Amino acid sequence: MPYLRFSRHHILRQLAAGVFTVSSLFATALSHADYLWLQPQAGGAQVYAGELLKPLEKLPALTDAQTVVPEGKQAPAYEQASDHFRLARGAVGEGSAGDIRFIATHAGADGVLTYYQARLGRSEIKAVNELELVPTQSGGNTFRLMFKGRPVAASQVNVDTSEGWRRILTPAKDGTVSFTPSFPGLYVLEVTARVNSGSVTLGGRKYDDVRHTATLSFEVPR
Repeated sequence: MPYLRFSRHHILRQLAAGVFTVSSLFATALSHADYLWLQPQAGGAQVYAGELLKPLEKLPALTDAQTVVPEGKQAPAYEQASDHFRLARGAVGEGSAGDIRFIATHAGADGVLTYYQARLGRSEIKAVNELELVPTQSGGNTFRLMFKGRPVAASQVNVDTSEGWRRILTPAKDGTVSFTPSFPGLYVLEVTARVNSGSVTLGGRKYDDVRHTATLSFEVPR
């Protein structure tokens, strides 16, 4: 069945401490945002860049790439290939092993600084990354967006699947987004937020356009 390709950039409503800017972001430069996502692989998990159905052939120039774990736990090691990061078995996903998170920073030549924050699994109901979609119950299909430990409401959240199915989720009145996975495969939920008045100096260069891109991926077995 044909499906529509929507803009990849979404903005958070100005809630909590007024962290995010509220604007339409319909500029051409913002219409094709890449993201990082985690997916399970034999023997562990891998981190890819781009879009689920169109991964980049080569990783972009990333800094501060690292696995992220809750306080008191040891971060698993990873290896870098030309087009992905590879994480060892025992770092992966849903169930008793817990979820896994990976972050990296991209300083674009276009003056955009992006903090990528990816999560695999939906067993944990507490955020660890700065910006993270969190299930309201373990293994559930309702998610709340958290920024630095505080709930915020996404104007919309994109869902991509390995089967080519896409959807845009609109939040309910309480700020959560919900959907029911209808077929097996890998699901990636993604949201991007531009920080309001959040200029950052990195490597001697000032970035006035600072963004956070968060993904939550999970697999529905056959």
